[in-house]
Amino acid sequence: MERIIKEKDYTYSNMQKAIRGLKEEYSFMEIFSIGQSCMGREITAVKIGGGNEFTLYAGAFHGSESLTTTILLMFMEELCYSYNKGLSLCGIDVKRAFDKKGIIIVPRVNPDGCEISLCGAASAGAYAKEIKRISNGDTVHWNANLRGVDINHNFAADWQNLRNAERKAGIYGPAKTRYGGPYPESEPETAALVNLCLNTKISHAVAFHSQGEVIYWNFGDKILKRSKKMVDIMCQLSGYTADEPTGLALGGGFKDWFIETFERPAFTVELGLGENPLDEKMAREIYKDVEKMMVVTPLF
Repeated sequence: MERIIKEKDYTYSNMQKAIRGLKEEYSFMEIFSIGQSCMGREITAVKIGGGNEFTLYAGAFHGSESLTTTILLMFMEELCYSYNKGLSLCGIDVKRAFDKKGIIIVPRVNPDGCEISLCGAASAGAYAKEIKRISNGDTVHWNANLRGVDINHNFAADWQNLRNAERKAGIYGPAKTRYGGPYPESEPETAALVNLCLNTKISHAVAFHSQGEVIYWNFGDKILKRSKKMVDIMCQLSGYTADEPTGLALGGGFKDWFIETFERPAFTVELGLGENPLDEKMAREIYKDVEKMMVVTPLF
């Protein structure tokens, strides 16, 4: 198999080119936009499989976590190849399984933030000067969107308590990380994901971040028995550990919002170990560690 997806960090244009390349090879893939970023970049989604209910995989909420995009692209390619050839992947008959239950993948929720981290402030156009000021020259570790809002602090899930915690930590306005915005869902990237979930039957969702090799699975008093069973299996398949977030990681996140809104399972998977941004050369190894978990999780 000559792979289309390479072990590298993908700029926005290269990501879109790679997705188009997969579509040319696998015509059954459905590509659509769920919205646009602050800078007008399309937030692309891919649908694979059939049925009336979907699992959602979403990555790159944070700019410095673009490697999560690469890993989701790798998964898409392996899944499509096996689906097309009628092969098993990790012991799963892919076509038979995914004809009954499809998956939607949003490989890059925060395209502007990833572009800033990968390409520098100049990629922010008219916002370049402001990005330089806020980042103090360190755009490599930029996690927020174009307006300095951390997307994973911007969902309407215990948002006010998170805002209070941000202020106690000295975060009052746009920053390269951990500022939750002026109000919940203030950002187009957040609204795009919310609208997708509200208008599509999503049985469960997984947000891919880096790093830590842990899986977060609950939110507040929303402890779903099904989620506990699912996370135990996900940990067995990946070698990762179930954990609970603390401090400024509590509330405001996509997982939190999904659990609270729908009372259905959602998870945050922290891929790999190291310091963000993780080395692009780690992508294939990280993917192989979690491949079986990624194949099985949509079938719960």
